[in-house]
Parts: sequence; C-alpha cells; structure tokens
Amino acid sequence: MAMKRPNQAIGGPDPVRAVVLEPEDAEMESESEEELRRLESEVKQMAEKILHFRRTLPDQLKDAFSLLASAHRPELPPVELGSAAGPSSSSHQGLSRNSEPGEDSSVSDRERETAKKIELLKEKTLKNVSGMPVLLKRMKECISTIDNLNSNPSSIHPAFRKERTS
Repeated sequence: MAMKRPNQAIGGPDPVRAVVLEPEDAEMESESEEELRRLESEVKQMAEKILHFRRTLPDQLKDAFSLLASAHRPELPPVELGSAAGPSSSSHQGLSRNSEPGEDSSVSDRERETAKKIELLKEKTLKNVSGMPVLLKRMKECISTIDNLNSNPSSIHPAFRKERTS
C-alpha cells in the first residue's frame, strides 16, 4: 500500500501543490492585465494621433500646394481702377471731370471692360508661365534627340544630308 500524506485527501488535489500553482496563475493574470492595459493605452495614443493628423493634415497639404503653386508663378502687382499705373489713368479722369452725368456710366463701363481684359491677360500670362518648365523640358529632349541623330550619320538617308562646301 502506498503511504498517505496526512493532508492529502483520497483522490483529491494536493493542497501544497494547489498553493504553489495559485501564485503563478495570479502572476500570469496580473502580467496579462498589465499588458492589456499597456496595449489599450497605446491604442488610445494612436487614436489621438490619428485625430490630430486628420485635423491638421488637410491644412498643411493646402498650404504646401499653395506654396508650390506660387513658386511656379511670378508675382504681378495688383491693378486698381483709376490708378496712375493702369491703362485708365489720366485720359479717363479728364473725361469724367468735363463730362455730363449720363456719360459717367460709359466711363465706368470702359473701366470695367478694361479691368476684365487686364484680369484675362493676367490669367493667360500665369498659365503660360506655369507651363514653361514643361515646355523647356520638351525642348531639351528634342535638342538631345537632334544631337543624337547628328552624331550617328548612318541612320540618315543620303538624300537628306547637307552637302558641305569647303
């Protein structure tokens, strides 16, 4: 027959082992709870960062794009109606002083038309200036292609070669 320990019940768990296992389980549970808390705090921090970026990123992108666009366009001075620098300087001012009240509207109409034409000219100029880098790139590519063709005379038909006179 096997010897029995005094505290061991027949067929039951050993109380000494149960006491030893319980602190290990408690430590594992506390460690997993601590890790869970740490992960939850990291998730909260990430959510705050995402919210911050969602609030600030559109403004930052808008500012960056506007700076990039303004770098490609030259600054033109603003045109004011009736200023000395604009096309409607002294000639229209002289007309408005000596004119009758009915002619005032025609002068302002001319100024509006002139202002519209100036705005249209500004827009076209800005579009042309902003397209210059692309145009220069294409020109450089064409020049390099022509240089490559000139350096390789075998690919050009003799009928198209210039005769050089010495």
